[in-house]
Amino acid sequence: MKKWLSILLLSVLALVLVACGAKENDKEEANTGSNTESDNGTTETTEPTKLVVGASYGLHDIILEQAKPILAEQGVELEIQQYQDYVLPNQDLESGALDANYFQHIPYLEYEIAEKGYDFVNAGGIHIEPIAIYSQKYQALDELPDGATIIISNSVTDQGRILTLFENLGLITLAEGIDKTAAVIDDIVDNPKNLVIDASSAPEMLTTYYKNGEGDAVVINSNFAIDFKLDPVNDSIAIEGSESPYVNVIATRAGDENSDAIKKLIDVLHSKEIQDFILNEWGGAVVPVEK
Repeated sequence: MKKWLSILLLSVLALVLVACGAKENDKEEANTGSNTESDNGTTETTEPTKLVVGASYGLHDIILEQAKPILAEQGVELEIQQYQDYVLPNQDLESGALDANYFQHIPYLEYEIAEKGYDFVNAGGIHIEPIAIYSQKYQALDELPDGATIIISNSVTDQGRILTLFENLGLITLAEGIDKTAAVIDDIVDNPKNLVIDASSAPEMLTTYYKNGEGDAVVINSNFAIDFKLDPVNDSIAIEGSESPYVNVIATRAGDENSDAIKKLIDVLHSKEIQDFILNEWGGAVVPVEK
């Protein structure tokens, strides 16, 4: 009799231990990630996919921060690396330190690929940042005097864009038949106000020249202007139209644009929630696109 009682007690104890172990496993699964049910009916844990994206400080990074919680709900953990120049983000993308970057427009990306041999692709266009002309001395474009000095970026890809803006504003005429995205100062064939165009400055220094009142006017990219607390729409004396082809894009290494995480990133950045945020945050100084 005692023998049977001992066997019974051991059996009950074993069942209790198994039940406790099952409860502990359930707790561990709840704390380590989301659970999915596999084909055989068992529960598995799915870890979020980490996506590291480099972005310009003060604009692109702000947009990505808005996308971050939405992506988290879709199983993508977004890590944002901030940059304040136009060189390192592409170098870090090539080295593998980044999965993608978000700071450059299409002509700049194409120029970098041609000049440096990067095997990059445009994974999707997100927004346009109209460039604008600012002045501490004059309130309107037509107030610029004969011989006025306008300071612009020394970036080759910026210059074609700026000179095209000048032509659209009636300040200069460019030679016929040229690729205006690649225009340089020597392509100017008519300059009725004898403007002196100073193209010796790095783009990130232009806000400093504006602050110091250097030149008669300064042309500044919107990301630098916004970071400097300038309002491109209200503080400029002239601004590029929203039809600009200079769309800022998500760039990735070739082939990575097809990854699930990159596709989710593009979809979220094209969502109405993010596009409304861009319009409300910058009041038309940054314009979302859907391509």
